[in-house]
Amino acid sequence: MRFVIVTGLSGAGKTQAMRSLEDLGYFCVDNLPPTLISKFAEACFQTDGKIDKIALVMDIRGGKFFDALSESLKHLEEMEYSYEILYLDASDEVLIKRYKESRRKHPLAPEGRVLQGIALERKKLSEMRNKADNIIDTTKLSIWDLRQKITEIYGEEGQTEIELMITVLSFGFKYGIPVDSDLVFDVRFIPNPFYIPELKQYSGIDKPVSDYVLQHDVTGEFIKKLEDMLEFLIPNYIKEGKRQLILSIGCTGGRHRSVAIANAIYERLQSKGHKVTIEHRDINEDINRGGIKL
Repeated sequence: MRFVIVTGLSGAGKTQAMRSLEDLGYFCVDNLPPTLISKFAEACFQTDGKIDKIALVMDIRGGKFFDALSESLKHLEEMEYSYEILYLDASDEVLIKRYKESRRKHPLAPEGRVLQGIALERKKLSEMRNKADNIIDTTKLSIWDLRQKITEIYGEEGQTEIELMITVLSFGFKYGIPVDSDLVFDVRFIPNPFYIPELKQYSGIDKPVSDYVLQHDVTGEFIKKLEDMLEFLIPNYIKEGKRQLILSIGCTGGRHRSVAIANAIYERLQSKGHKVTIEHRDINEDINRGGIKL
């Protein structure tokens, strides 16, 4: 079992480190009181390997409880449970800048200057820093750089972080744009099979409608341009730490054009090895509301 204690200065990146460890399959607990470490470790070690990677984030947010961390770690050693410490650090200047950007108060100087809180925190954490197995200075690291370092240290051989999860979502504008969309594309400029009597009753999942929508040159050009843009965006989203992308394709009712095009984009992304799912939010709304008679 790999048992990691994550600690370090407030604002140095512990939250991002925990998210990275979660993506690597670690069971993570934030701000567990140190007095509970031994009991928690004992429970995990008794799972017969079902929980084999654990990360506990502990810092001065624990107040008086944090003072018991050293004693709790000694107790772990007495119980012959192995652990390692990851310490996140950063320069005073960068920490102050991060606090100013977030407008948060330092937990050790709620009414005073942030710099005073940082100095007190460094003193309280000096023992943990000295005991740390790995120290990561995040002063000049982006979120992506930090995630990469976490993966290098705590990932298994050949393991990478969980990839960007893409959802291709078709919808109808008359039923509202999906509120969780990251990218929204309007395909109402494409000829509408709704006005062709023999196609109206079908949806974009059905071959007659799909063939009709995809046969137009403008459709093919749109899909190609969108595909090119996504191939540019996806690696850059991943680089910035994005883990989910909702790509919404909309037509008037969400039954014909958007469905056919969403399916085409889904297939292309899937063929390139991306992790992708597809949903058709409004495919039956026109029928349910009496807009189409079957």
